[in-house]
Amino acid sequence: MDTINTNLPSGLMEAIRHFSDPNVCVETVAEVRWRRGPACPRCKSKRLSFLRTRLMWKCLDCKKQFSVKVGTIFEASAVPLDKWLVAMWMVANCKNGVSSYEIARALEVTQKTAWYMLHRIRYAMHHGTFDKMTEQVEADETFIGGKARNMHIGRRMAHIKGRGPMGKAIVFGLLDRHSGEVRTSVLTNRRKHCIQEQVHENVAGGAELFTDELKSYEGLDTEYAHQVINHAEAYVDGNVHTNKLENFWSLLKRAIKSTYVSVEPFHLYRYLDEEAFRYNERHDEDADRFRRVLESVSSKRLTWSQVTG
Repeated sequence: MDTINTNLPSGLMEAIRHFSDPNVCVETVAEVRWRRGPACPRCKSKRLSFLRTRLMWKCLDCKKQFSVKVGTIFEASAVPLDKWLVAMWMVANCKNGVSSYEIARALEVTQKTAWYMLHRIRYAMHHGTFDKMTEQVEADETFIGGKARNMHIGRRMAHIKGRGPMGKAIVFGLLDRHSGEVRTSVLTNRRKHCIQEQVHENVAGGAELFTDELKSYEGLDTEYAHQVINHAEAYVDGNVHTNKLENFWSLLKRAIKSTYVSVEPFHLYRYLDEEAFRYNERHDEDADRFRRVLESVSSKRLTWSQVTG
């Protein structure tokens, strides 16, 4: 390929202009994906010929052709890369998220296509890790779902019985005060074994753990320096609080209520991945957040049947 300026833009308008050239799109994805140059996805050969008219490579060993989309979240998509990259820029950098209807209008695709694109981008935003949090960690849970007073009386009577999380999804979160990293998961219940399993998987023994007075956290003081804040009395007691995690919950709920309006429990974990990504990368510039997502598109394939169940 010819040498093309692939320096990432700094804002949305500049990104739209920058990625309007198909050659720039292919070169940008190829540069981020193949640091040591492209390789055939079938035989791994690097003896390649670039087909300028098709913006594809041909392997000189196995004679197969492949594009930069193969083996990524873009694979088998008829949507051109210029629209994919602009959508990725918007999702990575819009603080309150961006709905499929907004993407559909901005990129001139159908809402169904935009919805599928967003789920694939959220899939790229997911970052699993085996590293445990080791210093000061906040733990808390919250409920995601419509308020009972806004429900039709028939639906309210069927789903809401007394107080608590009835009819809502339970989301659990951990926040490392030192790194500012947040991790989230969707729980089936708030019982001790369920919550403490998440704590043990993500927090190293001996770390300082701050929680509220929920009974499910009892017993963690044998492995952690566990301190509790009673929200019936105060929200902060010196260094003991869960305010940083509460701040993340407010960002999450604002995105869901104001942008997405309604999120099916089946897809909730993908929206958590999106919000956690933006929160964890909040100190970076827009271009850096975009690059982080682009670096994660490889070896991730999400089919329509997987998304729709």
